Parts: sequence; C-alpha cells; structure tokens
Amino acid sequence: MNFKEFEVKWQREWEKTGIFKAKPRGKKYYVLEMFPYPSGKLHMGHVRNYSIGDAYARFKRMLGYNVLYPMGYDALGLPAENAAIKHNACPKEWTYERIKEMREQQKRLGFSYDWSREIRTCDPDYYKWNQWIFLQFFKRGLVYRKKAPVNWCPSCQTVLANEQVIEGKCWRCKTKVTQKELEQWFINIRKYANELLKGLEKLKGWPERVKIMQENWIGKSEGAEIEFKIEGSNKSIKIFTTRPDTIYGVTFMVFAPEHPMVRELVKGTEYESKVEEFIERVRAESLAERTDESKPKEGMFIGRYAINPVNGERVPIYIGDFVIYEYGGGAVMAVPAHDQRDFEFAKKHGIEIKVVIRPGDKELKAEEMERAYVDDGIMVNSGKFNGMHNREAMKKIVEYLEELGVG
Repeated sequence: MNFKEFEVKWQREWEKTGIFKAKPRGKKYYVLEMFPYPSGKLHMGHVRNYSIGDAYARFKRMLGYNVLYPMGYDALGLPAENAAIKHNACPKEWTYERIKEMREQQKRLGFSYDWSREIRTCDPDYYKWNQWIFLQFFKRGLVYRKKAPVNWCPSCQTVLANEQVIEGKCWRCKTKVTQKELEQWFINIRKYANELLKGLEKLKGWPERVKIMQENWIGKSEGAEIEFKIEGSNKSIKIFTTRPDTIYGVTFMVFAPEHPMVRELVKGTEYESKVEEFIERVRAESLAERTDESKPKEGMFIGRYAINPVNGERVPIYIGDFVIYEYGGGAVMAVPAHDQRDFEFAKKHGIEIKVVIRPGDKELKAEEMERAYVDDGIMVNSGKFNGMHNREAMKKIVEYLEELGVG
C-alpha cells in the first residue's frame, strides 16, 4: 500500500466535505493552540505540540462535542520580518510563502483543523480589530506608557515574556537574553486583579514557579506602604509590605539594582564602580532567572543607610538581583527572622537577625535559628506592641505608622 497516496486521497476528501468544520448545533467545545511564527518551516517541536492538540480535539468530538478547532499564524511582528531580511526577501511575500508552506505541512500531517477559520495576524482584516480593542482600552484609561526593564532578545530584536525565556535563552533562537529598559505601553491589569488571581486557582498542574510569576505580574497584595528616610539626605523610599507586623525586625533593605535612586546614592563614593559592575551583570540576566526561587540570591552593600521610622535604627541598604524594580516599588524591607529569602541573604552576608514574633510561649533565639519563623505568634522586641498576637498587632502598627505620617 502506498501510504502517501492513501493519505493524500483522504485529506483531500476531508477538505472537500468540510468534515472538521464546527457545526451550528450540539454542546460546544473550543480547542486553540499557540499559533506558529511563519519564519521558516515546521519543526518537530511544532509537530509534538499540534499532535497533542489534534488528539484532544478528536477525543472531544468522539465524546459528542461540537468542536471549534481553528489554526492561524502569528505573522505580524519582528521575528517574521527578521527572517525575511536574513533571506534578503520582501517581508510580505516571504511571510505569505512561509504560511503557504506551513499550511501544506499541517495538512499533510493530517491535523483536523477547520481551515475555513484560518487566521493570519498580518491581514488588515484581522489586526484592525486589535487596533479597535486598543482604542477602547485607551478611551477607558486602561493603558498607559512608562519605562520598564524587559527581557530582550538581541537576535530577534524583540521583547520576551518571562515564560519565553528558557534557561536564560530565547525560546525561539536560543540567543542569550539580556535586560533592557524600554518605554512601552502597559495594560492596567490591576483593575482586574481579583478576577485574574481567582483564575490562577483553576490552573491545575501548572509549575508553581510560573504561577508565582503570574501573581507577581498581576501585582495585587494587601499590606502597608511605609516610608523610610535615607540617612544623610533629604530622600526617602516608600516600601510596600504585606507584613507590617514585622517592622521592628527590619535589619536591612534591598533595592532593585535598576532603581534610579541607587546610582544617586552611590555617586562619588567608593562603592560607585562596584555597584555599576553589579548593575551591568544583573542586566544580562532575564527576569525569569532573577525570580527563580532555586537560584542563589546575589547582592551587595552600597554604603548607605535608611532609618526605621518606628525605632530610629539604622538599616543598611543593599542591592539584590532578586528584587525587581516594577514589583512593589522596587525595594523591600528585609526581616530575616521571619522571611526565608531574607534569612538566607542575611546568613550569607553576616547581617543581624532580630526576632520579633515568637511561637506562643516558646522563646526563639536568633543565633539558634536554622530557618526563618514564618508562622503567627506573639510579638516581642516590638516596643508597645509586645505581648500582642501578631495579627492583632498588624492593624495597630498600621494605625501607628499613620499617626507618625510615614504609612
């Protein structure tokens, strides 16, 4: 039997009869895969992904669902244009030729797409609706422009999402990803933070690291904003924390290396050159690498101090690769006795650990701790809040900060 002839015959028959078109009846089910970039030919990664989607679509049809299973091509962007330039071709002609090749490859693979619903994102009839949606966002104040560090692929000349950075490299071309500050448009997703966070709860089986990245990206947290003055200057920094009950246990502060205040604080000091070296080193890391919980946390003291507003103590300022400028104001107050990341950083850099919450009646000695104590308990070493349960003290401390005019 000649399988090539056999397959072609039935693939033509499928197309002629429209066997995979969605029907206007029955219980509906939508199967959608990530569209390929038409910058070349399909590879085995495409075959794997689309075979999974095809098997699932067929499975749902066998269960009696009316399955909508379309295919499209993510063709409006720099990857496709860069590929055309590389081959000294007209981007439009190159793109449509690649789409034609990919479509034929997918048909020969026997995937059960409804080709009558094919989408090409470079078609004006498609992207005019992207533009229309953007204008609706703009009219409603849901988009804004600002500068922010992004994952940058120097080969593709484009921005990458954290999930598109694999082991520090571009998922598409394997080039080392760097950090670059760009002014760009943002969607104000915080107005929908509650709905988005609830949606994350439904993502069963997703890697915890990816879900944490998504939570950080959504950016909604409940807590307090506390102002710390910078010693020897008229500057101050506002820190957002979900744990105001630990304010008396702050023993250091960590700024994002790209925070604009960092360069101002070290200008003309003995720390300036080393801080610049650290900043450039961090710029070469992707956001995914910097937020990887398994990665050792790197940082350095910058020779300056902040003042704790509740007890007047000097708080040494560090910069750290794990603090991201666009998350929570770009700086964190560190409480090593009650945060594991802070605990590990303090141990590494020889920073004081100060216990301010103990478990019930049990005494907790900083020098004997092997891990941070992160559970609830009774307040200690916290001034007038000593003896309170930390959850009760949390509200009282926020009120106290408001009285002081620093929170």
